[in-house]
Amino acid sequence: MNEVVNGAVGTGAEIAILPNGTGQDFGRTHGIPTGFDDAVAVALGGETRTIDIGRVELGGESRYFANVGSVGMSGAVARRANGMPKLLGGKGTFFYALTQEFLAWKNTEVTVRVDGGEERRGAMHDVIVASGRWHGGGMQLAPDASQDDGLFDVVLIGDVNKLDFLTTAPKLYSGRYLGHPKIDHLRSASVEIDAEQPLPVEVDGEPIGTTPARFEVVPAAVNVRVPRK
Repeated sequence: MNEVVNGAVGTGAEIAILPNGTGQDFGRTHGIPTGFDDAVAVALGGETRTIDIGRVELGGESRYFANVGSVGMSGAVARRANGMPKLLGGKGTFFYALTQEFLAWKNTEVTVRVDGGEERRGAMHDVIVASGRWHGGGMQLAPDASQDDGLFDVVLIGDVNKLDFLTTAPKLYSGRYLGHPKIDHLRSASVEIDAEQPLPVEVDGEPIGTTPARFEVVPAAVNVRVPRK
């Protein structure tokens, strides 16, 4: 999906989703059926929705993403999940990778800047930059995100520890984790992220480099086939 979006921006082409990926998160956001034949039916006879996407700049290059980008441990999780056999399915693969990376991860000092010059600085575990609602095989990381409002939902996961993980991890799938006192939630059309130590960056589950990174919304950039209402 990420590769197709990077080729489709600016062409006017319509994108259809078939359920063959590990996470299925972009399709979940848009109600794409998980059954192959049903997804083909949407591709052939669905309606077209024009959506915002994201663009990230780092290391002198830029890349588009359709669903979610992140900085911090999520980048390491994506790298581990991509290298694993998928015998556990998408949800199991990502949760196993998340658990393994969390046990070894050390939070570091991160600076996040959003629109209007607002800044957050402190020890952080992860920064989620979301256009879509789901990520990591069904984790509802941004339950209120919309792909046609011109804004990211930005989730700052602060200096969480192993006890925080044990008590909060199950809430990742319902979105209720946002109520944790070490988590902050912002909305912005652009996000700049830097850290004391280079942190891994991923978009749509694809590791692409390390910080510093700048994210921005690209409004109404891609046409997607979705089920008719």
